[in-house]
Amino acid sequence: MASRGQHGGWLSSAGRRGLRRRLYEVLEGNASEDRIGRWVNAALIGLVLANVVAAVLETVPSLLLRDTVLLHGFETFSLIAFAAEYGLRLWIAPEDPRYRGLRHRTARLRYARSLPALVDLAAWLPFVLSALWGVNLRTLAILRLMRFVKLARYSSGMQSLFEVLRSERQSLLACLWLLVAAVLIAASAMYVAEGSVQPDHMGSIPQAMWWAMSTVTTVGYGDVYPITPAGRMIAGLTMLTGIIMIALPVGIIATAFVDVIKRRDFVITWGMVARVPLFADLDAAAIGEIHKALSAHTAQPGEIIARRGEPARSMYFIASGEVELEFGDETAVLGTGQFFGEMALLHNARRAATARARRRCMLLALDAEDLAEVIRHHPDIGQRIRSMAKDEDGPHAVGRRSDIAAGEVPEKDERD
Repeated sequence: MASRGQHGGWLSSAGRRGLRRRLYEVLEGNASEDRIGRWVNAALIGLVLANVVAAVLETVPSLLLRDTVLLHGFETFSLIAFAAEYGLRLWIAPEDPRYRGLRHRTARLRYARSLPALVDLAAWLPFVLSALWGVNLRTLAILRLMRFVKLARYSSGMQSLFEVLRSERQSLLACLWLLVAAVLIAASAMYVAEGSVQPDHMGSIPQAMWWAMSTVTTVGYGDVYPITPAGRMIAGLTMLTGIIMIALPVGIIATAFVDVIKRRDFVITWGMVARVPLFADLDAAAIGEIHKALSAHTAQPGEIIARRGEPARSMYFIASGEVELEFGDETAVLGTGQFFGEMALLHNARRAATARARRRCMLLALDAEDLAEVIRHHPDIGQRIRSMAKDEDGPHAVGRRSDIAAGEVPEKDERD
């Protein structure tokens, strides 16, 4: 048994690595595939939401929450929890694929400079410093609401949006430059047209910029408005310019966001298709053609996807959720990223099991007819499939065994 003195701590080096890797899987891994990770993420999300609700309700005088012991106890618990989370994420940073190969100290420093780490730090450090310096925590209420930003870590949609903002930053900066130019030009024109008529509101370009900003952004605050014909003409042109200025960044972000979502879904689907033994050795172009033939289907909990004994004419990829295969007295559960039914693409087969959705599932179906259409345009894919069908000892045998386990039995086997 290893002693503390031999290894410089309670755990050996291998034990620390194993613990660090496991913590990374829980905190940063795929929560849908790790039960503990799901519980930890749910607890952290709940704690963040509870902090936001408490920070909002604390400002209501009639509730008298500011000086309650319960609120202070909850705040102390939250600080400890967020500090522990930050420390653990910092410790497991060397397991992040982005930092692998770097020295542990370098990996942790790089993670500490990342935006998610800075948000995590802001969730607890200012309150600790304020407590040490005797500053009233009420003055940091806005930072408590900033904890809401931590939820972006758990939202794939928000992460995709941040990716869009990073990738399109040059275009968005150009739009910002055009917006500033439009405001300056409109303010200068209105100063010339109405500076002498409305000296309190348009007496200088900086004063006129408030009207220009509210008009270009299509807000139309209404406290300042033109009263001369020239000023109204300038206002009309400014309004038209504002519509164009606002539409530009919205269009850029929307288009890029759709592209990111499609690219992410394509990569996920590509990985699932490439894992099927039947398609394992196909090149990128062939897998791309099969990807185009996939159709999406959403199965609700308890819905029967395929019945035992009916003809099998398609295979399914599980994009999310779980599917239960019922083999008489036995059952098997397939999860995200797995597939079943590939024998349907090679032989006339009947289902050996009933496939039922355990939870809400997103499925991608590949029909034999759709695959035949792909083969007509790309005969090389058909050659690959036919060769696998003949090779009982090669890769097809692996696919055949996995298919029987997943719920298909060839009709000729049933007749035998």
